[in-house]
Amino acid sequence: MFKKRGEQTTGFFLRHRTAIAATTLIGTVIGAGILGIPYAIARAGFLYGLILIVLIGISFIFLNLFLGEVVLRTRQQHQLTGYAGKYLGPTGKKIMAFSMLVGIYGALTAYLIGEGTALQVIFKVGSPTFYTIIFFILAFYIVYRGIKTTGEAELILVSTLIVIVLAIGFLSWDRLNPANFSGHDLTKLLLPYGITVFAFVGSAAIPEMQEELGREKKKMKKAILIGSIFPIFVYLLFTVVIMGMVGIEQFEILKPNERIATVALSLYSSPLLGILANILAVLTMATSFFTLGLALLETYQYDYNISRNVALLATFSFPLLVAVFKLTTFIAVLGVTGVLSGGLDGILIVLMYWKAKLKGDRTPEYSLPLLKPVGITLISMFALGILYQIMKVFF
Repeated sequence: MFKKRGEQTTGFFLRHRTAIAATTLIGTVIGAGILGIPYAIARAGFLYGLILIVLIGISFIFLNLFLGEVVLRTRQQHQLTGYAGKYLGPTGKKIMAFSMLVGIYGALTAYLIGEGTALQVIFKVGSPTFYTIIFFILAFYIVYRGIKTTGEAELILVSTLIVIVLAIGFLSWDRLNPANFSGHDLTKLLLPYGITVFAFVGSAAIPEMQEELGREKKKMKKAILIGSIFPIFVYLLFTVVIMGMVGIEQFEILKPNERIATVALSLYSSPLLGILANILAVLTMATSFFTLGLALLETYQYDYNISRNVALLATFSFPLLVAVFKLTTFIAVLGVTGVLSGGLDGILIVLMYWKAKLKGDRTPEYSLPLLKPVGITLISMFALGILYQIMKVFF
């Protein structure tokens, strides 16, 4: 389930590398974002929200395929900052490093807040902060030991996720209130954008997928497609179920950090559904926390030659302080992180893809067309999102 870096996959999982690689991406993508989407979409409008999920999901299919080709065109193994440095120079590397810092720190913070709230709802004793600290100690130990979630662990956890989401949908289908799907607020149309972008970001998993595939890199494209398409359907089903059971009026009654989808479900539905939903939340956030925490730690160590102990402190101290001292809310950190980090990542990945077509030092196992119109559309979308967020903060 977990292993030290460098250990080899064996047995059944060695024969199913595509599934392992795909679920690594799925496990990284599906984290805290899924828990914030229903509330954000409930505020903006149901139909608009579903369209937004599909469009942003398709955007990230292209981005993940672009990055996959960048990785395959590069002989040396890197994390995202390394690829940006190779193809976009020192400035590109600095911007990608900033984006990774914003994105991973935001994600780790959201996961700590979300884990604390979800675990408190499950056990019903203690405070969310207590469970945040308990989870942090466990997660810190796992990353400190150099242990990472393996593709095997992701495959089992993602399979569990599928069962739980289907169970939630089956057990609650007759309780959905059609009235909760009506109405929209034009002034809130941009609210779900950042959270939805956050929910689809999983770029840090792409280099890891290449390692897991080993000599079977020809399966990279298939694994990326599976790993990118699957979250779209999970988000659509989950949003329909949560919105159908918890309308905007019930969401608004809750405290800011209780507007997590699974927490709201546990308060407004049966105890069984609540437990299943919050187990889902704990599992998805935990796997993403381990993956992203290790990715940031390795970025400090391998790309910037920072000692391991200093890198551990730099990786985990900020998210812990923000979560424990309640300096932000779960929904707010998802939105800002999605717009800024997801947007910068998207822009840089498109630019790296174009450059790698010309400067790659390896023949890739798959090669897409240049797709200039798609790239320009993605860059424009992400740039406008970033501009909107900056104007919102300063004006």
